[in-house]
Amino acid sequence: MKTVKQLSLFLENKPGTLAAVCKTLATAKVNVLAISVTDGVDHAVVRMVVDEPQKALHLLGERGVLVVERDVLLIACQNSPGELASIARKLSAGKVNIEYAYAAAVPDATTGAMILRVDNIPTAKRILKGH
Repeated sequence: MKTVKQLSLFLENKPGTLAAVCKTLATAKVNVLAISVTDGVDHAVVRMVVDEPQKALHLLGERGVLVVERDVLLIACQNSPGELASIARKLSAGKVNIEYAYAAAVPDATTGAMILRVDNIPTAKRILKGH
């Protein structure tokens, strides 16, 4: 488990907008490690973890994309039923709130990754140490 930078992008909710962002990152050799897209009426919030957050932040900012950087937890975990329940239970017992979560898993793979935004990262890391 480690703390990583997540980029939250506020994009116009129309065809091609996400494609343009992803092409910009790909052209600059920035790899998207995790992504979540939430749609709204006229905009979408795209949360992503990339391998070079500062480079991505600069590139997207140059193109007029509103980007907010935030610390989140990246947790390697088992790809099995109950894994998120176990993590959530431990954090709840320690009074740590999960503000949102998204995961990446490959079908038939035994491991995956989870991104958690919590209200207290140091406490969450202590609670989940060795998870």
